[in-house]
Amino acid sequence: MASRIPTSTTVTESAVVSATFSDVWHMIKLENFADFWSALEKSETVKGVSPDTDVVKWTFKDGQVLEVKQEEHSSIDHYITYSVITAQPQLTYTSVLSTIRCFPITSGRHEGQSFVQWTAHFSSDADAGVIEDAKFKRREALADLANVVKNAK
Repeated sequence: MASRIPTSTTVTESAVVSATFSDVWHMIKLENFADFWSALEKSETVKGVSPDTDVVKWTFKDGQVLEVKQEEHSSIDHYITYSVITAQPQLTYTSVLSTIRCFPITSGRHEGQSFVQWTAHFSSDADAGVIEDAKFKRREALADLANVVKNAK
């Protein structure tokens, strides 16, 4: 029996984005992720789930398809939280809950820019490879977001 390597099941990545807060926050909608994240082929709203449930299907360029459910959204505190509810091919772990938070930078040399933090909390069956993959995907997506909002001006 192979032993598992103990690992944290939480990932937190963040970035200072050289764009105004309103430009960045405007992009942080599950259905808009394909507008900035280069790993995504498309993101589309799933219709008919329920009138109170927002589900978006993310189709990745590598063939992975995830349906993500918006669990929380705050226009006041500027964050969204979502979970993966279906995956093709099936994931190697049971669940993940992710949150993206945006903050305006109001002073210092980055004043007028934005701070974005993206966390993920995986179930305890996620292994070190899953955590590393999540780290690099979030870094890539944050860099993509920064490039898109910078070039949109």
